Amino acid sequence: MARGAYHRLVGVRRGRSMGAVDVDRLPAFLADQAFEPGLTALVGGHVVGDGGRRAAERQTVLVRDGRVEAISATTDGAPDGAVIVDVAGMTVMAGLVDAHIHVSMLDDAGRGPRLAKGAEPLHPGVLGHLVGRTLRDLLRHGVTTIRDVGAHGDILLEARQAVRYGAFDAPRMLLSGRIVSATAPGARFFPGMYREADGPDDIRRAVREQIRSGADFVKIMSTGARSVELENPLPSQVTPAEMAAFTDEAHRQTYRTAAHCEGLAGSELAIEAGIDTVEHGFHLHERPDLLDRMAEHGTVLVPTLDFLHHVAESDAWTPELEAQGVSNLHHAQRTLDAARAAGVTIALGSDGVTAEGASRELRRLVEHGLPPPEALAAATLGGALALGIESAVGRLEPGLRADILVIDGDPTEDVEVVGRLERVALVLHNGRRVAGNLTCPA
Repeated sequence: MARGAYHRLVGVRRGRSMGAVDVDRLPAFLADQAFEPGLTALVGGHVVGDGGRRAAERQTVLVRDGRVEAISATTDGAPDGAVIVDVAGMTVMAGLVDAHIHVSMLDDAGRGPRLAKGAEPLHPGVLGHLVGRTLRDLLRHGVTTIRDVGAHGDILLEARQAVRYGAFDAPRMLLSGRIVSATAPGARFFPGMYREADGPDDIRRAVREQIRSGADFVKIMSTGARSVELENPLPSQVTPAEMAAFTDEAHRQTYRTAAHCEGLAGSELAIEAGIDTVEHGFHLHERPDLLDRMAEHGTVLVPTLDFLHHVAESDAWTPELEAQGVSNLHHAQRTLDAARAAGVTIALGSDGVTAEGASRELRRLVEHGLPPPEALAAATLGGALALGIESAVGRLEPGLRADILVIDGDPTEDVEVVGRLERVALVLHNGRRVAGNLTCPA
C-alpha cells in the first residue's frame, strides 16, 4: 500500500481543514427524510468494504428503518419478519457519491434543449422538469448523493424542496448556492451561477448570503476556469486576505469549503487558507509540499478527469482551450500519481451534467492508474469525506444511511459494470428501493 494510503481511505483530519459536519442540520439532510420502515435482508451478496475491495462473500445486509443494522454471514440467517431480497452472487456496495457535478447545466452547452428555429420558446418552469429528470436518472445509475458545485439561479434549491415534499425521488443534494468569485469574466459566461465579491468584507457577506439561501457548503473561484476563453487560470483570482476571509467565515459557521483551483498560485492560496476540497488542482504535482500538507490536513482532491478529456478531445471548444485542455490532462495525470503517493484523499467528481458522468469518471480514474478498488473507494467513502458526511454515508456500516448499490457483476475487478444499467440490480436510498432491475418482494 502506498505511503499514506490509510489516510487516503479513512480521511484523517488535522490542522485547519474542517472535517466532518453535523449532518442533521444540513439542508440536504433536512430535505432527505423519506425512509423505508421495517426490516429488509439483502441475502447472499459479496459486500464491498471501505477500501473498495470485497470484504466478505455471501453476506446478509440487514436494513431497518432506512439504516444499515447489521452485516453478517448468510449462514446466520435473517431475522423473523424480514423481507428477504435474494442478491446471491451479486456485489453489494455503498451508493455512489458524485462530489462535483453541475445538474442544472443539462447539456455540454450549459443550457437546456437546443430549440429548432421557429420552435415555441421554453416556458420558465420547463428547465425545472428537465433537472428533475436528470436527478431521477442519477438514482438509476446508482448515484445516491451529489454535491452540486454551481447551478444556474435557484433551480436546484427549488428541486430539492420539491423532493422534500414528495414530488419525485432524487439523490441527496448538497448545494453550494452561488459560486463566490472576484469580479471576473466567468460571471458573464455563466449567468446566475456566480456571486461576485471584492475585498474581505464583501467575500464574508457573499458566504453568509449562500448560507442564508440554503447552501450546504460554499465554493470559491480561486483561479479562472478552463472553460472560459477570457480567463487566465495561472494567477489566483483572489487575494490572500479574500481567501482567508472566505474559509474563516465558512468554518466559523461550521460549513465546509471548496475551491476551483487550476493554476498553482490559486491552489497554494486555497490550501494555505485551509480549504476542505481542491477541485481539479492539476498543477499540484509541481509542489509536493502542498500535497503532503493536503494529506496531513485531510484536504480532499477532486481531479475531474472526464471533463478534462472532453475539453482536450472534443472539437466543441476554441482551439486555444483545446490546446490548454491537452496540457491540463498531462498535468492532471502527474498530479494524480503524486497525490496517491502522498496519501491524499481522492474523491470522484464527474464535473458533468448527466447521470452517466459518475460511471464515466470511475472508468477514467482506472484509466489513469487507480486500481478498481481505489476508484470505488473514491466514488463512495472518498466522496463522503469530501462532503464531510462520512458519519452518514459512503460505506456499509451499522448505523449509517442505507444507501446501497447492488451490481450484477464484480466492479472490484471491472468498474465498467457500474455504468451498465442492465447490471444495476438494485438501488436503495435511505433503505427505499428507488431503482434497479431486480424483482423484489412486494
